[in-house]
Amino acid sequence: MKSTMRLLLVGAVIAVAVAGAAFRPGGATSQIAGNRVLDHELKIEEGLAKPDRFVAPMSGGVVTSALEATGFYARRAASAHENGNDGGLSSLGTQGCQNTFKAKGLENIRVNQDCSLRRQAEEVVVTNPTNQKNMIAGQNDSRIGFNHCGYDWSFDGGDTWGDQVPPFYQFVMADGHTADACSDPTATYDSKGNAYVGGVLFDISSAASAFVVAKSNAGIGGAFYHSPDPAGGFQTFRDTPLGVVASDNDPNIAHDKEFIVADSSKSSPKADNVYATWTRFDFDTGAGVGAHSPIYFSQSSNGGATWSPGIEISGSNATNCTAGSAESNPNACDQDQGSHPIVGSDGTIYVSFLNGNTPTLGVNQHMIVKCPASADCSNPASWTSPVKISTDFGFQPVGPDAATGCPAGRQCIPPNGYRVQDETFGSISIDSAGRLYHVFSDARNLGANCNPLGPAATATPPCDTDVFYSSSADGGATWSPETRLTPAGSAQWQPWGAVSPDGKKLFVGYYDRSYGNCETTGCNDITMATIRNPASPSPKIAYTRITTSSMPNLVVANNPIQAGFLGDYMWVSTDLKGRPSLVWADTRGLGGTVEEDIYLARPND
Repeated sequence: MKSTMRLLLVGAVIAVAVAGAAFRPGGATSQIAGNRVLDHELKIEEGLAKPDRFVAPMSGGVVTSALEATGFYARRAASAHENGNDGGLSSLGTQGCQNTFKAKGLENIRVNQDCSLRRQAEEVVVTNPTNQKNMIAGQNDSRIGFNHCGYDWSFDGGDTWGDQVPPFYQFVMADGHTADACSDPTATYDSKGNAYVGGVLFDISSAASAFVVAKSNAGIGGAFYHSPDPAGGFQTFRDTPLGVVASDNDPNIAHDKEFIVADSSKSSPKADNVYATWTRFDFDTGAGVGAHSPIYFSQSSNGGATWSPGIEISGSNATNCTAGSAESNPNACDQDQGSHPIVGSDGTIYVSFLNGNTPTLGVNQHMIVKCPASADCSNPASWTSPVKISTDFGFQPVGPDAATGCPAGRQCIPPNGYRVQDETFGSISIDSAGRLYHVFSDARNLGANCNPLGPAATATPPCDTDVFYSSSADGGATWSPETRLTPAGSAQWQPWGAVSPDGKKLFVGYYDRSYGNCETTGCNDITMATIRNPASPSPKIAYTRITTSSMPNLVVANNPIQAGFLGDYMWVSTDLKGRPSLVWADTRGLGGTVEEDIYLARPND
């Protein structure tokens, strides 16, 4: 049976590789994808082009999906097989879908429930404010081919899960056909318990790109998604029309790294409005450096059915945004990525993002803008100018590294090949009193042995990347100096933070190589830092190892299909009682495999 399975898998890999190779119409210098933005990103990761000095990288989920569609990973798997590396895939049989790792009072519960051995990564989790046992999660999900997003639901506080692929593939793109792929899943609840999910849809060989939203009415709890438009009745049973935040068929435009958030405070003057922010890549600005990626905003006041026209909210700042503008305003803060929107209890909207309009390579900045509840946030004039939260030192070494799968032009921290780029590692949260908290990681303490901004293939650990947080008591106008949360001498990255509603605890989850020999072997864990009284000058910090055992390093030798991508972010959220939930991409595959699935923990504090 094992020999038969080996032949079937190898034959399938080679067939896909041949098909992928034939996809490229004219060799190394021809266009790979139909969209100029996506095409450029693919060429960077295949080593056919160099990254631009100021233009931010696209979401890893989008690029990974497109690479898989072109046959890149299948070709790599075929090459690995020729070199005697099957990555363990040849010996797999049928396996069950549910799993829980247990140790020392902790449980790591598998969230995605498909039985495939395809990649699930880049995750989100939120809790229903009207039913604390009802949770929804989302992840980039490759069960039915290259990435098509997946969404999960639980009605017992995360003990058991159901999951699905959403109804996004009924949506007709601006090029007249349905989408090839979906990435960057996002989810939220409003104050009535209605659930919303969104995703970026795109095509591989044509220019179309869109951002759409589906709804799950209160009571369904995310077990089924449908059209958010009540016109015509039978809303629960219709897949179309979806809510359309953005849709283009322009080879110079690509929508990326989107998040949605609902105003879930019943006392807010804008309760149940749903807001969206995203990165809008534009490769034909006609000014400055010629390409940029400002942060855009849209809102829905009718349950996600219709959305206001997208507006640019990343603004300008003459003090901090001093280089690389692609707009007529030389101080535009327009080279952005990784926005994160939240809503205060009074209805004020806050959006943080990473900005690259700085004069020094590798030195970027986290910024924040806001729109008060009293204003019309669909009007650009209602948004404040961006305020700098902190400097970000993105000195991680740069691929390619054939052994780890670190892509060309992307930053990684060996011996892992996972993208570790600070553009997508910032998050904000707010307590009921209006105090803001910002969490991020960077490589200011990297160490010379880890080749700052040099080649990842020759970098050696220790690679000291760290997690920090800072706070604001005045609505984001000023920020405290950042506090370092992590120890010297090892890598911690990809953090996410959430504060309890009462402001007494800030929870920060992150990937961590400080356990055992993980710093040198590349295994890693998830750690949660609990900061008590985080706004005080002397907060108390406790650390919990969330994973019950270390996750193996995913590299080309043990999984050539999935190596090189663990997602661009993990997620931490709190419920109304201040209890944290964490989700992450975990490489402890069932049956001894090394592959990516989504796991959840709800640690007792």
